Amino acid sequence: MTDAILLQRDRGLLILQLNRPDKKNALTRAMYSRLAEALEQADADPTINAVLIQGSSECFTAGNDIGDFLEQPPADLDSPPFYFMKSLLNCRKPVVAGVAGVAVGIGTTLLLHCDLVYVSRDARLRMPFVNLGLCPEFGSSLILPRLLGHAKAAELLLLGEEFSGAQAAEWGIATEALHSGEAALAKAREIAERFEVLAPGAVQVTKQLMKNVDREQLRQVIEEEGALFTQRLRSPEAIAALSGFINRR
Repeated sequence: MTDAILLQRDRGLLILQLNRPDKKNALTRAMYSRLAEALEQADADPTINAVLIQGSSECFTAGNDIGDFLEQPPADLDSPPFYFMKSLLNCRKPVVAGVAGVAVGIGTTLLLHCDLVYVSRDARLRMPFVNLGLCPEFGSSLILPRLLGHAKAAELLLLGEEFSGAQAAEWGIATEALHSGEAALAKAREIAERFEVLAPGAVQVTKQLMKNVDREQLRQVIEEEGALFTQRLRSPEAIAALSGFINRR
């Protein structure tokens, strides 16, 4: 699985591509670790101006690889999924996402922490945590009610309702919805490359100012969600739901 995350450097742009098409880019522990390490390296490298995260023009990610997840579930906030969350949350460089096809679970919540997000209009986003006996993650229980209001956030988090890329852009989860997956990825690349000619120090300070509002509260919520998430993983509800998911597959 060494090629499940493809890293490409193009001048000052680092591209992180999810590349596990046979599993709909489902994320394993090793993939989380690789993403986290790449983000930290990019953040420390003064020659990198921006990071682009993308899947293919057919699929962003189906979320966690459930089999890998159940084999060694995250036990604490130092486990690979939370290591990735921390690295993305702390990244000082602008992070752009290109999204097409499905974006499930972490595939949606990570977008809440990217700076610019371009999606295909027909992308299918979903956060089915409750459906799997789990709870929200990555600050989504704080960010979504603030962004969408309680009623719409409840529809997405309590019911796990799917929504489209067009809706994501309308609601402010995405920056823009494009007519196809290819167009979404091309737009994300085009925008990410614009940071080549923008003053990197000014960009980073501006991002810091934008992100500093309620940053400490967000960190606390992410930690609380993470602790409850790991507890829920051991609950009979989650074990039954996740085992049923594996059996259906």
